[in-house]
Amino acid sequence: MNREAKKQEILDAFSFRHATKEFDPTKKISDEDFQFILETARLSPSSVGYEPWKFVIVQNETLREKLREVTWGGQGQLPTASHFVVILARTIKDTKYDSDYVANQMLHVKGIPAEMFETIKARYKTFQENDLKLLESDRSMFDWASKQTYIALANMMTAAAQIGIDSCPIEGFDYDKVQEVLAEEGLLENGHLAVSVMAAFGYRKNEPRPKTRKPMDDIVQWVK
Repeated sequence: MNREAKKQEILDAFSFRHATKEFDPTKKISDEDFQFILETARLSPSSVGYEPWKFVIVQNETLREKLREVTWGGQGQLPTASHFVVILARTIKDTKYDSDYVANQMLHVKGIPAEMFETIKARYKTFQENDLKLLESDRSMFDWASKQTYIALANMMTAAAQIGIDSCPIEGFDYDKVQEVLAEEGLLENGHLAVSVMAAFGYRKNEPRPKTRKPMDDIVQWVK
């Protein structure tokens, strides 16, 4: 495929993608295709390489119903989606510059030499304390980690669209009540994780309305 054809294929996927409100419950995503979608999440970038996320695939109907009761934005998706993903973000317990999680991520996942990590850790401290002022509250740190999960979310939805699979990101939920449900299921690692966003995947039941977006000139400004 030449360059122009490839670009058009990508744009076609973006045009195909829409926030699917209801899926065809008779159509299921193959294991191979969903593993592909998950791999695009795993390979996604994150600030300073922390990978502060976990992807919980909720296929259990009882748990889906518990989530539906506290997820007003997922009423049509939770019962019908082929795959439903709750994306968790790591809390300050893991994302603070001097945490065990960060040390393991840098030393054992990224393979940074110990002496180099000590130097880098000082830079992370400045980044969190002064540059972005993330340590002002636990919520600031969580919101920063949550931003990273949206990079993975976007990649998952785009990758899905490129192979003809529909999706819908979902923020319409009661945070505290979803936290309670997930904690009862033992999914939050004793406060090291918290819910960031949800996403449903499957095949559309109905065709969407035509896509609408602002024109390019309204959203882009060149500074030369």
